[in-house]
Amino acid sequence: MTTVTIEVNGKAVTAEVTPRTHLADFLREQLLLTGTHVGCEHGVCGACTVEIDGEIARSCITFAVACDGATVRTIEGFDDDPLMARLRDAFSTSHALQCGYCTPGQLVAARDLIRRKSIEPDLDIRTEMSGNLCRCTGYAGIVAAIETVAAEQPAVPALARDRWAGPAPGPGAATAAPVKPAAPAAAPKVTAPRPAAPKPAAPKPAAPKPAAPSAPSRPVEVEVGPVTVEAGETRFTQTFVLEHPGDAVWALMRDPEQVAACMPGLALDPPGEDGRLTGRMEVKLGPIAAGFSGEGTMRRDDAARRMAIEGRGSDRRSGSRASGRVDYTLADTTADTGAAATRVDCVIAFTLQGPLAQFGRSDLVRDLVGRIGAAFATNVDVRLRAPDGATVAPAELGGASLLLGVLFGRIRRAVMRMLGRGS
Repeated sequence: MTTVTIEVNGKAVTAEVTPRTHLADFLREQLLLTGTHVGCEHGVCGACTVEIDGEIARSCITFAVACDGATVRTIEGFDDDPLMARLRDAFSTSHALQCGYCTPGQLVAARDLIRRKSIEPDLDIRTEMSGNLCRCTGYAGIVAAIETVAAEQPAVPALARDRWAGPAPGPGAATAAPVKPAAPAAAPKVTAPRPAAPKPAAPKPAAPKPAAPSAPSRPVEVEVGPVTVEAGETRFTQTFVLEHPGDAVWALMRDPEQVAACMPGLALDPPGEDGRLTGRMEVKLGPIAAGFSGEGTMRRDDAARRMAIEGRGSDRRSGSRASGRVDYTLADTTADTGAAATRVDCVIAFTLQGPLAQFGRSDLVRDLVGRIGAAFATNVDVRLRAPDGATVAPAELGGASLLLGVLFGRIRRAVMRMLGRGS
């Protein structure tokens, strides 16, 4: 695993990734920025287009480790951008989208094109946008929308870059000269050569903005109590110890937004004045994926260091519904090293209805909740040790080993039954 710090949509994110993790997968699965779509996974269709250090790139063939210290902007990061707002209106007016799968990449690429070349009288939009494929529209509406906005928007001179964090350049780019800034008074048509690949031994230049350093993760042992199922409700307990003083742990765990940032797969909106919460939970169990959107409430007792959160939601893709509650209490204790520590006792209960209800059985739940609890406790520990400004990317919820473990368990039980019959 490699620790990286990337500024994503204006926020510094520190996380551990494997060297082969693509930026698109990191953005979608760890940061839950699902506006970046993955289509061909070969850098051809353009659905995964994002902005890296001010220039567009294919995130499906860009490694996340290559973006350490870089500034990344996804389609979600353009919510307050006037040019993008104008493009969205033009796409709607010109009927430039149907299924919408290619639209985020089309918008990011179109915005970049307009900023660089809008004043060129012979601008060939079809050629310039040929790297973004669409299976639905026939491109007429897309071209019309871009033409409309390009006629209103003056071009912006290109910026020189110190490095390139996107996909590796083609074979003819090794001797290409770096892109130079264009003069503000004139904008001749120039086809910019692709940048040369960075030499492995060359030192990495400083990032444009200082990135918050990270704290290395360390495993936290989580004890999972018996899993019981009564009247369709699954209930269990979890306990773990954090080597941090109780006041410091409670300062984090009393804040539902900070708790959500440490929970795998969970994204939470700021709580309302009435204590109501809204958010989304992404679950992935092998080939099965679900996204539960819903709302909940919280109750907090600062004197007892106790928090209770209840919520309910549904997944449109599978038609499943879920509800649950978590009640945790903090208590002062002493670590094996003699340092002040905090014991966290959690009581968790939930119900599942619909196609995903089969995963509420205890033979699956114990492995899954152990994974969730260990990831959550580790993220809380890292967040308490990380400097101000650093954030922790939640781990993916689920994995192939969960299904394999259940499969092996069933095989073992079948063999035991056969041996019992043979005797």
